[in-house]
Amino acid sequence: MTTAVAPSAAALSAADRCDRCGAQAYLRVELQSGGELLFCAHHAREHADALREVAVTVVDETHKLSNTPAPAPDGEH
Repeated sequence: MTTAVAPSAAALSAADRCDRCGAQAYLRVELQSGGELLFCAHHAREHADALREVAVTVVDETHKLSNTPAPAPDGEH
């Protein structure tokens, strides 16, 4: 029997760190065994094929890396 783990409701924050290198995590993988792994974007890409084989759910927030803040208005630099 396969039991799916409900995805974590909490978004990843700056306090969540990659289990491989300690950088900010942008990917949470919930495993079939019940545990979870956190990865930075680099290590998520590096281990993507293996993660797909063992993941029940994946929370991917790598889109946050491409968001660029708007420049400050003139006089507020």
